[in-house]
Amino acid sequence: MGAGRPKAALVLDESEREQLEVWARRRKTAQALALRSRIILACSDGSENKAVAAQLAIAKQTVCKWRGRFLQLRLDGLLDAPRSGAPRTIDDARVDAVIAKTLETQPMSATHWSTRTMAKEAKLSQTAVSRIWRAFGLQPHRQETFKLSTHPLFIEKTRDIVGLYIDPPVKAMVLCVDEKSQIQALDRTQPILPLAPGVAERRTHDYERHGTTTLFAALDIATGKVIGQLHRRHRSSEFLKFLRTIEASVPTDLDIHLVMDNYGTHKTPTIRNWFARHPRFHVHFTPTSASWLNQVERWFATLTDKQIRRGTHRSTRQLEDAIRAYLKINNAEPKPFIWTKSVDAILASIERFCLRISNSGH
Repeated sequence: MGAGRPKAALVLDESEREQLEVWARRRKTAQALALRSRIILACSDGSENKAVAAQLAIAKQTVCKWRGRFLQLRLDGLLDAPRSGAPRTIDDARVDAVIAKTLETQPMSATHWSTRTMAKEAKLSQTAVSRIWRAFGLQPHRQETFKLSTHPLFIEKTRDIVGLYIDPPVKAMVLCVDEKSQIQALDRTQPILPLAPGVAERRTHDYERHGTTTLFAALDIATGKVIGQLHRRHRSSEFLKFLRTIEASVPTDLDIHLVMDNYGTHKTPTIRNWFARHPRFHVHFTPTSASWLNQVERWFATLTDKQIRRGTHRSTRQLEDAIRAYLKINNAEPKPFIWTKSVDAILASIERFCLRISNSGH
C-alpha cells in the first residue's frame, strides 16, 4: 500500500506561534480554543497526526480537522464559526475581556465578582454576563477545597495501600481503621415539624448539646462488614481496647492488615509494643493529607448522612444506641466498596491537577 497523501507543511511565523502559546497557556482562554492551539503547536514541530493525537489523548480525526482549518484560514480557522440566528451583539474581544476580568481580577468591594458587579464593570447586561459565564463554566460564587499530600513517601505508601485493595493478600483480612471522634448528641430546642405533602420537614436552627462520643471502626474491604466500638474518650488506651476487639473478632488463622492514618494515638509506645507482641498484625499508614485512601472514611460519610446529621438525640446514650443499631443493620446486609482506580491513574490525575494550578498565581 502507498504511504498516503502527503500532508502540507505546517509552518508558523513568529506572531502566530506567540498567539497560539498565549491561547494554550492562559487560564482565561476557552478550553476548546486552548486544545486547538496545542494541536497546531504540536503539528508545527513536525509530528504526525497520529502522534499528536496520542500525545493529547484525542481522536486522530480531531487533529486532522483543526490542522486543515488552520492551513486554510490560519488563526481565524481555530475560532468557532458564527451560528445561525440573530447576529451577535457582543464580539469576541468583549467576551474575552469579561472572562479575563473574572479570572484575573476582583472587585474593590468584594472577594469575587457577581453578575451585577461584572455587568456594571463591563458595561453589559446582567443576562449577557450570566450567559458568558455559563458558556465558559465560570462560577465565581462557588469555592471548593483541596489538599495535596507532601509526604516524602506518598507514592510508595499509595502503591502499598492500593495494592491491598486491588490484590488483597491470601489468608489475610484487610481492615480500614479510623475513629470518628466528637460525635455530638444534639436535640433541637423545639419539636420537629414532620414531612407533609408539599411541605418539607422543618426544624429549629438552634440545638441543645448532650455530650459527645467516639466511634472506633474497622471496615473489612472484602465483605463491607464493620467492627465498631464506642468510647466516651479518644486516647491510646481506648484504641488499644479496640485493637483487642479486632484481635478477638478475626479468626486466628488469618493475618490482619490495618490501613490507618498517622494520628498520635496510633503510634504511642504502648501501641507499638502491642503490635510487636502480635505479629499477625501488619500496619499500613496512609500518607499525610491523604485520608481519601482510607475506605472507612467513605463509610463514615454514609453513617453521617443516613443516621447522624438529621438525627435527634437527647442523650449520649441515645446517640450511641442509634449508632449501634446502624452497625447491626449494616452488618446484616453489608456492601463492600469496590476500589477501581490504579495507582498510575491516581498519580496521573494528581499530575493533571498540579499542571492546572501551576499557573494559578497561588
